Amino acid sequence: MTEPTRMERLRYRFDTWMSGGTIALIGLLAAVSFVFVTVVAVIVWALPLHPDDEPEGDFLDIFWGNLMRTLDPGTMGGDTGWGFRIAMLIVTLGGLVIVASLIGIVSGGFDAKVAELRKGRSCVLEKDHTLILGWSDKVFTIVAELAVANESRGRSAIVILAERDKVEMEDAIRAVVGSTGRTRVICRSGDPMSVLDLELGNPHAARSIILLAPEGDEDPDAAVIKTALAVTNNPNRREGARFHVVGELRDPANLEVARLVGRDEVEWVLARDLINRIIVQTCRQSGLSVVYSELLDFAGDEIYMAVVPELVGRTYREAQLSFVDSTLIGLVTGEGVILNPPADTVCAAGDELVLISADDAAVRSGAVVAPDEEAIVSGVVTASAPERTLVLGHNHGVEVMLAELDAYVAPGSTVELVADVEPPALPPLRSLDVRFRRGDPTSRRVLDEAGVAEADHIVVLADARLTAQQADAKTLITLLHLRDVAERTGARLNVVSEMLDDRNRELAEVTNADDFIVSDRLTALALAQFSENGRLAAVFAELLSAEGSEIYVRPASRYVAEGVEVDFATVTEAASRHGETAIGYRVAAKARRSADAYGVVVNPRKDERRVYAPGDRVIVIARD
Repeated sequence: MTEPTRMERLRYRFDTWMSGGTIALIGLLAAVSFVFVTVVAVIVWALPLHPDDEPEGDFLDIFWGNLMRTLDPGTMGGDTGWGFRIAMLIVTLGGLVIVASLIGIVSGGFDAKVAELRKGRSCVLEKDHTLILGWSDKVFTIVAELAVANESRGRSAIVILAERDKVEMEDAIRAVVGSTGRTRVICRSGDPMSVLDLELGNPHAARSIILLAPEGDEDPDAAVIKTALAVTNNPNRREGARFHVVGELRDPANLEVARLVGRDEVEWVLARDLINRIIVQTCRQSGLSVVYSELLDFAGDEIYMAVVPELVGRTYREAQLSFVDSTLIGLVTGEGVILNPPADTVCAAGDELVLISADDAAVRSGAVVAPDEEAIVSGVVTASAPERTLVLGHNHGVEVMLAELDAYVAPGSTVELVADVEPPALPPLRSLDVRFRRGDPTSRRVLDEAGVAEADHIVVLADARLTAQQADAKTLITLLHLRDVAERTGARLNVVSEMLDDRNRELAEVTNADDFIVSDRLTALALAQFSENGRLAAVFAELLSAEGSEIYVRPASRYVAEGVEVDFATVTEAASRHGETAIGYRVAAKARRSADAYGVVVNPRKDERRVYAPGDRVIVIARD
């Protein structure tokens, strides 16, 4: 290799200096300006080219005059002597170039700095904030819910770190969520799996961290697990500090390795498993999705845990009737969360109460509300009969859903699965007989062959292979066919449908389906709730499991006399005698009105009086 020439060396040094940024360019321009002014000043002083009225001049005065003419062309208007005028004209023209260059450099540097800031690469200095790592459509629901939850906190912040443009994220949240009140939403562009980029969101000062599965990724669980690894193994974390992390997983097969990564710092939410369990419970008793939505969102009533010293020594039944505007549903003891304990369980010192309330500040006990003994009836419990369930569509959670349904139904029950896929591998089942029929659920011929009019329960699943809008469109077509079948045959179809986009539920309401499960919304609500209180995961794990206590919607006639005005304290007492905890009711006349929450009322006041009509139901937590 030949040695570079002097010109090549100079050019290289010049290129290096020019790449130094705005400050380097201003410095170079200043140096050029100094040399230019100095050279002209030397020429004027040496020739000499003084004005007629100044035959002699000091060099420093000449230099200063040239510098002023460089910055202000108007100063040459009163010059005399053609030699001096020509020299000053050259200085002025050079000054115009210099000033124009300076303005261009400063303007370009300012624009570059603004563009850099808009990229979202500066570190967040917030404290006690919620940090969301990743981006999906669930982020809109999470932000909206956290904004409601933060209303009682004053000024708060939500920080989102994702591999998207900062401005695009902010515009999308502004368009979908709208105003977030006193909660500021701060977006940063970066890779959540990168330890270096994680520092942009200041995870060490965050109150909680939410890990979202990216959309469109072939293996979203791998991305979430790697993000959890970057958070929990961050070399910059303070010694002894603990993170409160909630992560979303799609495939239950990845739960074991995810727990190894997150250890006891990450609470994992199995999105598909959560939705399947709600679908199973809702298909057998309409209205449960509304109940779960009410308990999971921050608007209205939600679940809190509180210590109430004045109830120590009281039984669970007495404690239930000690709250007028809250509903007691369980206890937190040294053994963990116990929902719907036996009525004679005594509240011990240190136990926390699990309550449904409008706000944690609203949890307060009062005088015991006396129930109306004359209105309480002894309802007859009928034995479960075999059921026929029709499942239209297929997704990756069908196997889990069938296994969960098998734990609820009586022996001899059947499920007919209709989907345009290869026959799936089914888990071993005890009570269910599953039959597979290949066909398109949007086809009327296929639906007629499946015998929809004879089904006890019908579940319409969203096709996960399609986009949200495409999948919901297919679901809507199937629901329209089902409505037509019901109208032509006069059959009363019990239809539960899974939707992916909450905006499409309003369109689907014309089909008269009994319930709509909006999967992404319910998953987002769960992530938001668990980020605020990680112990709620244990509560919902029991409610959504076939073992332990679950939510049931049962005839009101099982508890109180129909046509008699009673308060909800009487309903609570009647349910307690069945070993159940009453948490609300459903009005049959409003079961299809979305504006009335489909007739579902959770956590009514104990002194609220109403007449329960035929078809009305009571929502309870029970063990079977």
